Amino acid sequence: MVKVKVCGITRIEDARLAVDAGVWAVGFVFVQNSPRHITPQKAAEIIENLPLDVEKVGVFVNSTLDDVAKIAADTGITKIQLHGEETPDYCGKIAEMTGKKVIKALRIVKEWDVNAINSYKPCVSYILLDSYSGAMHGGTGKAFDWEIAKKAKNFRVPLILAGGLTPDNIMKAYKEVKPFALDLSSGVEQSKGIKSPELLLKLKSSIQSHKAKQ
Repeated sequence: MVKVKVCGITRIEDARLAVDAGVWAVGFVFVQNSPRHITPQKAAEIIENLPLDVEKVGVFVNSTLDDVAKIAADTGITKIQLHGEETPDYCGKIAEMTGKKVIKALRIVKEWDVNAINSYKPCVSYILLDSYSGAMHGGTGKAFDWEIAKKAKNFRVPLILAGGLTPDNIMKAYKEVKPFALDLSSGVEQSKGIKSPELLLKLKSSIQSHKAKQ
């Protein structure tokens, strides 16, 4: 069964539409210079009003261990996504400090070595593959070669596929790669940080269509 995460949530109405679409998880970006940034206080208010069976993922980029642990405790997020240059040692420490499963995002550059996954395998619960676009950490709207993602599955770590995904191509991505989950951000936005009700409705149709075929 396809699992979908909608990242970059900044408004309760967007979170509710994503939940109604049937998503597995919603993501909150705790990165100051991101156009999708949300304060811990606002995220906590949204999370408090979401169903317990929906995962709430906090996204961080090169934050201190203490900052991540505090935000995790204050907001009620259920998983931690690290989207910067965090080391395997850092990932292991934050998992231990918070008791939460860690998603490590790896950005795909030209001639990227898929063996980079090996060093993270012992200390994270999921690997997320995303496109590389300079200083942008996620939400680039750009896809990468899915053949790389297929190779990454050989490492037997649950794989989350991101990068340029939209309601129009997520099922194609799922059929080709068969990842654990698919991650959308800019692909369901009307502007940065603001989700499109029309695109989330389209996402709902895609998810329901997939379920009907199972």
